[in-house]
Amino acid sequence: MSPKVLVVEDNALNLKLVRDVLEHAGYDVTAAATGELGVASAVSEPPDLVLLDLQLPGIDGHETLRRLRDGVLPDGVPVVAVTALAMAEDRDRARSTGFDGYLEKPISARSLPGQVERFLARGAP
Repeated sequence: MSPKVLVVEDNALNLKLVRDVLEHAGYDVTAAATGELGVASAVSEPPDLVLLDLQLPGIDGHETLRRLRDGVLPDGVPVVAVTALAMAEDRDRARSTGFDGYLEKPISARSLPGQVERFLARGAP
C-alpha cells in the first residue's frame, strides 16, 4: 500500500506540482486548499505525512498544526512546513512550534520524492 500524503496548499499551481510529482513517485496524495479542510481530511483519512503551507486563507499553518496535533493525527505522523518564508528565524519558529521539518518554496520536483521518503522514514520524534 502506498504511503498517504496530505498536501495542504492554497496555490493551485504549487498544489498541482506537488501532487503530480508525488503521484508519479507512487504516493497516494490527498489535497486540501485550506487549513480547515486539511484538518477535516486528516480526520476522515489519516495520512502518513502532511505537507503544510504556512500561509493559508482562514487558519494559518501554525494553527492547522495545533489542531492536527490535538488528537487528530496518530502519534508519529510527521508534519512538514512548506513555505516561501526562507529566513533562519522562520525555520526556527516552524521547528519550535512543532513541525517535524521544513521545505522551502519553490519546491524542487527533482528533490521532492526523496525528501518525502526521508520524512516518512524518520517519522515524528
